[in-house]
Amino acid sequence: MIGHGFMGAAHSQGWRVAPRFFDLPLEPEMAVLVGRNAAGAEASARKWGWDESATDWREVIARDDIDVVDVVTPGDTHAEIAIAALEAGKHVLCEKPLANTVEEAERMAAAAAAAAERGIRSMVGFTYRRVPATTFARDLVAEGRLGEIRQVRAEYLQDWLMDAEAPLTWRMQKDRAGSGALGDIGAHAVDLTEYITGQRVTTVSGIIETLVEERPLLGEGSGLSGTATSERGKVTVDDIALFTGRLESGALASFEATRFRTGRKNALRIEISGSKGALAFDLERLNELEFYDATLPATGLGFQRILVTESDHPYMGPWWPTGHMLGYEHGFSHQVYDFVTAIDEGTQPRPSFEDGLHVQRVLEAVERSSASGSAWIATGD
Repeated sequence: MIGHGFMGAAHSQGWRVAPRFFDLPLEPEMAVLVGRNAAGAEASARKWGWDESATDWREVIARDDIDVVDVVTPGDTHAEIAIAALEAGKHVLCEKPLANTVEEAERMAAAAAAAAERGIRSMVGFTYRRVPATTFARDLVAEGRLGEIRQVRAEYLQDWLMDAEAPLTWRMQKDRAGSGALGDIGAHAVDLTEYITGQRVTTVSGIIETLVEERPLLGEGSGLSGTATSERGKVTVDDIALFTGRLESGALASFEATRFRTGRKNALRIEISGSKGALAFDLERLNELEFYDATLPATGLGFQRILVTESDHPYMGPWWPTGHMLGYEHGFSHQVYDFVTAIDEGTQPRPSFEDGLHVQRVLEAVERSSASGSAWIATGD
């Protein structure tokens, strides 16, 4: 695993726990954790259960005993690391968004396609696809329970940047993160909409805006949790993104991504309305799905709360008895299960790098639309 911040902890949890609950066809060995700072990498490796740590990712991917490379670094390094790993014959799991630019994502998708011809697999870490309730929602749509999809509303709401004096970190710098709320969390809203509906976004019209344009700089080498200094730096990414999209069927979807929605901590919400029914999901209640069956008599209409904890629900069988809840971290174990199974079967895991490229095109189209005064822009697929 290359990188060891917040996502490093989440991915480590997935790699460590999945083999103990799921019958994996191959046994993952948590061999090496790579970080730029030797002491930090060593401490993280020891804490999360990796056999050793290193500081040079190029040396690690050249090793014969490494089969899989898991990339959890900031977006500005995804392309270089993932392409090098694929060319070295390693299977690659890469965190979302796939890259910082469409050009980078195109190169990554091309490298993944070439590697696939040699049996090398790659996948993007849009983990919310693997929350049992969202997977079940996908199944309901695929079964036709909602009928013709007519309208979608998707939003990802957080408030962790509400404090205008919160320090400037890499997530607020375009050269490191690619974009702000749009790419960081808006990418999830786009991918989850497409995953559940089975349809891609084809055109968008939107606006992005930076609400706090300068923030205090962190002290040298102090990391994300360091102390802010008296110096200030420019925020070069968006704080909020609002856009409308049209799906392949012609259905309209509205999207919002913000890190300034007061009181919302991690509210990834999606509501899908169709000719026969509707469903709604909120990540802050991730074990629940609301379902509306419009085919019932008027006296029986209303949203039904489904507790997605039955052993027959997606991914639930290996876990706990009915009614015992799962949490945020379980999606990463499901991700490992799907990725390792695909490697063993020689099939393409999803979402693929091509899927990640498509999402990157949607994000870029939103940025271009905003720059042009909210004109409708095609995603370019």
